[in-house]
Amino acid sequence: MNTAQRSHRTPTWMRIAALLVVLAWLGLGSVGGQSLGKLSGLQENGAGAFLPADTESSLAAIESRAFASGEGLPAFLIVARDGGLTPADLGALQAFAQSIPSLPLEGGGTMADLLASPTTVAIPSEDGIAAMIPITLDAEKAGGQINGESAITVFSNSLDDAVESTLRSTGLTANVTGPGGYAADFGRAFAGIDGILLLVALVVVFVILVLVYRSPLLPLVVLTSAIMGLSAAGLVVYELAKRGTLEVSGQSQGILAILVVGAATDYALLVVARYREELHHTDSTWQAMKLAWRGTVEPIAASGITVILGLLCLLLASVTSTRSLGPISAIGIVGALFGALTFLPALLLLIGRRVFWPRIPRHDDRAPADILEGNGVWVRLARFIGQRPRATWVATTAILLVLAAFAPTLKASGLANDEVFRITVQAVEGEKMLDAHFPSGSGSPFTIAVPEASASAVIDAVTKVDGVAEASVAQTQGVPNVVDGRVLVEGTLNDPATSIAAQDTVALVRDAARAVDPGLKVGGLSAETLDTAKANARDIRVVFPAIIGVVLIVLILLLRALVAPIVMMLANILSFAATLGVSALVFNHVFKFPNSDPSTPLYAFVFLIALGVDYSIFLMTRVREETPKHGTRKAALIGLAVTGGVITSAGVVLAATFSALFVIPLVFMAQIGFFVAFGVLLDTLVVRSLLLPGLTHELGRKMWWPGKLAREAKD
Repeated sequence: MNTAQRSHRTPTWMRIAALLVVLAWLGLGSVGGQSLGKLSGLQENGAGAFLPADTESSLAAIESRAFASGEGLPAFLIVARDGGLTPADLGALQAFAQSIPSLPLEGGGTMADLLASPTTVAIPSEDGIAAMIPITLDAEKAGGQINGESAITVFSNSLDDAVESTLRSTGLTANVTGPGGYAADFGRAFAGIDGILLLVALVVVFVILVLVYRSPLLPLVVLTSAIMGLSAAGLVVYELAKRGTLEVSGQSQGILAILVVGAATDYALLVVARYREELHHTDSTWQAMKLAWRGTVEPIAASGITVILGLLCLLLASVTSTRSLGPISAIGIVGALFGALTFLPALLLLIGRRVFWPRIPRHDDRAPADILEGNGVWVRLARFIGQRPRATWVATTAILLVLAAFAPTLKASGLANDEVFRITVQAVEGEKMLDAHFPSGSGSPFTIAVPEASASAVIDAVTKVDGVAEASVAQTQGVPNVVDGRVLVEGTLNDPATSIAAQDTVALVRDAARAVDPGLKVGGLSAETLDTAKANARDIRVVFPAIIGVVLIVLILLLRALVAPIVMMLANILSFAATLGVSALVFNHVFKFPNSDPSTPLYAFVFLIALGVDYSIFLMTRVREETPKHGTRKAALIGLAVTGGVITSAGVVLAATFSALFVIPLVFMAQIGFFVAFGVLLDTLVVRSLLLPGLTHELGRKMWWPGKLAREAKD
């Protein structure tokens, strides 16, 4: 073998280093994969759990706990018969209620192990059609695990088995609702989040990659890189959550999986595309990878840093679930970044050109500068923009502005409990039964801890508020509960606890209570929902400008210019507004969603600005690279032609991964999935493909002002 042939081989030391890197990642992935699977056991999905500690409802909850032996999680078994409950039915219900503490739990033990109060009784409705059995769970125990499964889910399943065999078998309709019922149904909705959601995302991405590369092996390599990044992130997030540093919810765990798979695949696509491009210029896979890594590390690192810093802006949020999503997602992007820049190149080096089989790239000295003379889709689009740059960006801007005009029609004032799920669940059906046969707010009263001497005055004041059905002092066996000279006033609303009407009523109740005593605090589920909406509104005002500022600074440092970053930011903000407009139309008229969670626009903004600007970064860093050789205008066209295929593939992959959120039967997750999927496609196919190239061609070297290229480069 001659020297020339040996020079084309990857050096032995590099093969050994690549093998060690791959083995290290595989070891990390095996440990991290187990941690990722255990994250579900650390989830907290209750509304009140994520409120700032200084909100009125949080402080009221602390005061209310003094009147109970422990923090309770109420659930309500609602039972009804269409023709009305018979005396025999009522007798059977009373017997069933008394038997609840002794009912067996799946995996061992009895219901009494999870109850805060063993006393249970059936309360018939005034119309005689239904009865309610209140069940108070110990919140701390219900939030734990039994044999590796959520305790609240074990309780719900065990109770449902008993209800099925004892009550439903006699023709009765029975459903569990209340905060405990909703907690169980949320647990079921998120139960497959570390299994089916990830599987759906990986299958979708695999199909897309096979169609893009026409190779069975390369998609597996790319997806393995994504899984390694996710496993590493899962390990870190799990350890931090286990120590109480981070709070994990079902939505943050789902978004973590989708975000890492999508981002890691995007980064991998850039590395692979540049690697394949360089393989046409050298016989050495080692040399090709070295050049590919050098050519992609800056845009990938810049993209990753932009997304990480943008996500960390969520630390400014006051809602704990939103604030925790920032570092959780940022950790995920770090995992994706390192997986794409270390594990993937090492694995590609070990496999060599065969990874592209059957379309193996050969050394043919194809020159990238000649690309504008080709006939590919992106070459033809680049030539079209070069001929009509002003018409392109003006028409594109006009269309985006028209779409953005519908943004104000997006409804984001909050989802009531019966609007949260996209499937039929017991908690919603039970709440409908509760509202039909009992005062609507029976299951979730508002609470006020008041001095005993002021109780009558407070009750008189709050019962005069429209929307309040009744209010009274909490009692035990007919005797008021008095703790340190205070009693707990509980009030029932006419409207469902999480409805907009109930929130408006609670706001008036607070005014009425404070008119009696300015120090009084009103709590309960309706108050928590109201305070959450206020906190989300505050977070939008704070986080939006912070993300814009951070991303803009990163772009300025990356491109060493001022005009280009401002143009890119304005383009992406316009794209976000257009996405809001289209989403409003789709949510209102296609999916017919009744409303959106107040945090949905904030989540959409964070992901679309942080992730959407990625594609602009990938394009503009290549344009900047080509500018000294070809001038800004031609560089813009070359950049589009060279990166068009890979960036489009990356955008489609990310959109597809976020679309997988539709498998979770929650309106919030479906809306986030649509927001990000459509917004990413809009950024990829419109902003990056038409608007930015057109503006760059129009402005020429002014795009790089006041940097060196604005003075030295030609147009």
